[in-house]
Amino acid sequence: MPGRDCGNICGTVSANSCGNGSGILTPACSTAIRPAIPSQSSGPRIKEMTPMRPPAASALAPPSSRRPSAAGSPPHLRASVRPRRRRATALATALALVTGLVAMTPLSAQAAHESTQAALSAWQPHSGGPGAAVMGGDATTRWTLQSGVRNIYERTGIGPDDHFRIGSETKTYTASVVLQLVDERLVDLDGTVEQYLPGVLTSPYDGRVITVRQLLQHRSGIPNYTDNNPRMQLDGTYLMADLVRAALSQAPWFAPGTSIRYSNTNYILLGMLIERVTGQSIRTEITDRIIRPLGLTETRYPAPGDKSIGPPAVHGYVGTRIGPLTGWIDISNIFEPSLAGPAGAIISTLDDTVTFYRALFSGQVVSAASLTQMRTAFPGIKDGYGLGIYKANLSCGTAWGHNGASPGYFTETLVGDNGRHASIVTNTVSTDASEPSGRTVLEKAICDG
Repeated sequence: MPGRDCGNICGTVSANSCGNGSGILTPACSTAIRPAIPSQSSGPRIKEMTPMRPPAASALAPPSSRRPSAAGSPPHLRASVRPRRRRATALATALALVTGLVAMTPLSAQAAHESTQAALSAWQPHSGGPGAAVMGGDATTRWTLQSGVRNIYERTGIGPDDHFRIGSETKTYTASVVLQLVDERLVDLDGTVEQYLPGVLTSPYDGRVITVRQLLQHRSGIPNYTDNNPRMQLDGTYLMADLVRAALSQAPWFAPGTSIRYSNTNYILLGMLIERVTGQSIRTEITDRIIRPLGLTETRYPAPGDKSIGPPAVHGYVGTRIGPLTGWIDISNIFEPSLAGPAGAIISTLDDTVTFYRALFSGQVVSAASLTQMRTAFPGIKDGYGLGIYKANLSCGTAWGHNGASPGYFTETLVGDNGRHASIVTNTVSTDASEPSGRTVLEKAICDG
């Protein structure tokens, strides 16, 4: 989730202002201190790109848990969600039309992206993490640069297919599903929360006034549940309804629609809305509507209780100092994903993250009309916040994307109007992870090419 400071990692929830009202979730821990390995800057690591293929039919099939239709056809073809089948087919067709991505040789990439490598090498120690990486490129080429290590016990940098938590970049996935439901005329952006989730918002909140659009754009005035202690289930997981209750026990930040302030609660409510409208879990909807159709084979929305990153993993750390010694605490596999849910649970890679955002902004995920709505920004967060994405004014023009912070990781992805993209990751969260040096890496990758 967007934010800057990991706070007390051994607390239950640590909320931090971060300039936008966001909070960072920090679960309890009992891990050992690891001696730090000095970060090492390495040359660019280039991912050999192969022609993109449409997913196999089996990959597009819904999970076996779905109920069969009365006619015996696959559930994802049932009449109530026929638009989803057309969208999945369109996504696969669009991917099949891509003839392939051209890989650059390591030497040519190093020569072509010296300024980006320099910015990355400066950002990595500044961010406080043992490693960092950036994936840049355009519609036909992708390249990856590294600094430092993905694991303090290895000399390996962060690669394009290494897994990490993307934090609040999950919000763009959630927003995309909501906009798909808008395209299918199952949801109205200006419909109210009460219309879709009757009785969920209680006094002093009025669900008849707060709209779906306001949730997507952080203009509801509902506080962050991370500013309170949400109720935990006996098995250590969290229910979205309990996260919302933790937020509603606080006073409103402002009257709906009158201001803007980042709150993870908005996207928990959107997850509940998606489940109510579709009759399926938010995990299933994101998987079936986006992850599978786009062929994001290294991306997953973990089930409640599944705290593992999965190999190959970028290990997430928090730095600590004991006397004159500085060490790392590995917090990679202690975060409970249901504490973030549709606001920040997804695990992915640089390569898959770039694929998702490029597909979104090229019109392969939502309709042109919905993409226009997503890119209609309201001032107050970054250079303006749209619906699940924000605007970034760069020296070479405008870019759109999102960032994310969860215990052990900071990420940010932008796609410029010039057709170039950049996605960064570092394996810690600190006060300096985002601005200004992280933005410098993104700017260099997008504007210098």
